[in-house]
Amino acid sequence: MTVEDFIEKIEAEFPDLKKGALKPETNFRDEVEWDSINALVIIAMINIEYDVTLTAEELINAKTVQDVYNIVELKVKEQQQAQ
Repeated sequence: MTVEDFIEKIEAEFPDLKKGALKPETNFRDEVEWDSINALVIIAMINIEYDVTLTAEELINAKTVQDVYNIVELKVKEQQQAQ
């Protein structure tokens, strides 16, 4: 799992988003029209692709793509250690 792969998965969920528009330091709310539906899309994508649950609060507190990636990466590692 890399931040680049994570970004590609996010970009795939939003057809209006130009490929390559997101960078780790991007505030995703600046690139994606931010509403509750898009938040749910990101939460669902993370659940399906990485088998972890991102809470609304975690997403609200994250500012950049890297912030979200870091949360997901930590949860994936915690899951692997628990097995």
